[in-house]
Amino acid sequence: MPPLAYRGRLAPSPTGLLHLGHARTFWVAAERARAAGGTLVLRNDDLDAQRFRLDFVDAMLEDLRWLGFRWQEGPDTGGPHAPYNQSGRRAHYRAALERLHAAGLIFPCTRSRRDVLDAIGAPHEGAGADDEPVYPREFRPPAGAPLPPLGETITVNWRLRVPEGEELAFTDGRCGEQRATAGRDFGDFLVWRKDDVPSYQLACAVDDAEMAITEVVRGADLIRSTFRQLLVFRALGRPAPRFYHCPLMNDDRGERLAKRHDALSLRSLRARGVTPAEIFAQFAAELA
Repeated sequence: MPPLAYRGRLAPSPTGLLHLGHARTFWVAAERARAAGGTLVLRNDDLDAQRFRLDFVDAMLEDLRWLGFRWQEGPDTGGPHAPYNQSGRRAHYRAALERLHAAGLIFPCTRSRRDVLDAIGAPHEGAGADDEPVYPREFRPPAGAPLPPLGETITVNWRLRVPEGEELAFTDGRCGEQRATAGRDFGDFLVWRKDDVPSYQLACAVDDAEMAITEVVRGADLIRSTFRQLLVFRALGRPAPRFYHCPLMNDDRGERLAKRHDALSLRSLRARGVTPAEIFAQFAAELA
């Protein structure tokens, strides 16, 4: 069969102003789509209702256009896989959750993050502050135990049961071969939260599958998430895309850039007269 036409994506989250680190990852994604003669999709990852702000969506679109990025599908342009706002795709995520439930691949969890941290004593090696700690196997219900119904409104966490001891591997376009062992490097992970919101892992995998994304370009801090999402793709019977994880950008103190770094936000840089051409020249030199 002929190879699938390249489909890449930009997937910013409107929880703050975009900064140089976002711009570099998006530049790599756009350049890879352009070089492949493929399609670039813009997806608005706006599931985080606690931090999401409408003005950040407008700022995000304005900043991306200022940089000169052009996408063929997105919230503002439409396309065959609409909607491109995650907040409008709840039915897709719920359908995926019901498939996982019917297959017995998930279980309800009433344990708090503090319960998990107390049980394991310390976070697993290499985990970032935002990463899930390894879920203790003694907290799992027995395999094959009857599952309660999901219910119309979900009020407990639901986790995907990982295949204990299985080694997963993928070849990253930038970082090379990556390996992790389920149950050791990452554990049973959230697919739906008790506040009735799908998790990042589920929503991202469902969207990338349904939007026919062939390569995911994102930051290297999400490599561990990729192993989790590979299990979601497999559980849903969907092929996984290729992955390309970009190195993270640090500030002058060596700290990873975050949305709190207002001085390095694209808004601030533009106000100081920095041009997209200057920004892209810096990226090309850093990643050469």
